[in-house]
Amino acid sequence: MDLLSIFSSVLDEVYEKNEYPALVALQSEWSETRPFEGLRVLVATPIYRNTMTQYRALVAGGAELLVGLSGMNDPDVVDFMGEWGVPVVTPAEMLEAESRGEFVDLVLDCAGPFAGLHPKIGFVELTRSGVQYYKDAKKPVFVADSGIVKRIETSLGTGDGYFRALEKLGYGVFGEKTQGAGFEGLRLLVFGSGKVGSGIALQGVRRGCDVTVVTDLKRAPSEPPAQSENAKNASNPENSANSMPAGDFSAVLEQNGVNVVDCHDYPAVAALIENADFVVTATGVAGALNAPELQKSLLSTKAVLANMGVEDEYGEAIPAEKVLNAKGPLNFILEEPTHLKYIDTSLALHAALAERLVQEAATLGDGLHFPPQELEQRLLSIAIQNGVIGPEICNMLGFATGD
Repeated sequence: MDLLSIFSSVLDEVYEKNEYPALVALQSEWSETRPFEGLRVLVATPIYRNTMTQYRALVAGGAELLVGLSGMNDPDVVDFMGEWGVPVVTPAEMLEAESRGEFVDLVLDCAGPFAGLHPKIGFVELTRSGVQYYKDAKKPVFVADSGIVKRIETSLGTGDGYFRALEKLGYGVFGEKTQGAGFEGLRLLVFGSGKVGSGIALQGVRRGCDVTVVTDLKRAPSEPPAQSENAKNASNPENSANSMPAGDFSAVLEQNGVNVVDCHDYPAVAALIENADFVVTATGVAGALNAPELQKSLLSTKAVLANMGVEDEYGEAIPAEKVLNAKGPLNFILEEPTHLKYIDTSLALHAALAERLVQEAATLGDGLHFPPQELEQRLLSIAIQNGVIGPEICNMLGFATGD
């Protein structure tokens, strides 16, 4: 059985095509055009069953697939890849291979663990947190997390994943950890007003929580990374998905009944921590809650603490056992950390930008580049027209473009 059939035998039993319409469209197109024919493609998205949909599309396009192992993964899926002959490799193993003259053509990275490699063509980085590793890149680097497509995952999917993870642990359902079913009336404190933080906050509102967001109301939105001339006319980059600046989202939060508090008001923030039922960090900043004025409240509070960022946002003074999942992103305790329907467009953009690298690497130049607007619009149109979350995307676009 060939690799494409193997992936299909797993995926077609679990998912409907309207859960990942953008990747279905790419797979269909690439089966004919074969843009990756003869190319070695390393894909470092977290290894879970739903990310196999991205692998399948790339293989349909002719890619010789390698899967990058770093961070959190499903060990059963990792074993599955090995059993069917897909190389599962670490950054150290790939650097050793390069010392023997074995190079990949493309790296589709996630949070930068493979940024030290030297692909023949270039990189695509999926997350904003990984951009820092590519600021001095000597190859073209597309940044997938810079436009509206990634907001579907972070604003809609990550908030959903946070609450699903809480429910898996017994919170918000009938049981010993709650007085009743649901989150109605419980106090949720969210640190960070970027795409992830605002997504969690708005999901909390929908679930009946009393929501407060802590953000930096005094700081201007962060500057985007330097762009090449080609990228300057592409989609404008958003603020970091997990940044502290208010950005475009504080007004949206307030319009939805969310109380927004400045992170520099330590007495107010400390009191909120002490009185919260749930505290979750989504700033993307290591040690964001390191301020001594907050540490005492974090250590004494009876609130359920969680992190939804890549970094340890609580700081060393807060023991790992005080935070759910030992300070790792809470949704990664789930078999499917983010539902496929919410990451389809992100994974599709990640892969489609690899095709653009193949087509345009000679003219792009080294350094960071942003997705062409027409490519994002095409994937969005497919998701809205053919996807199960089309109405959710439309609602999200309504609030995103209205302020």
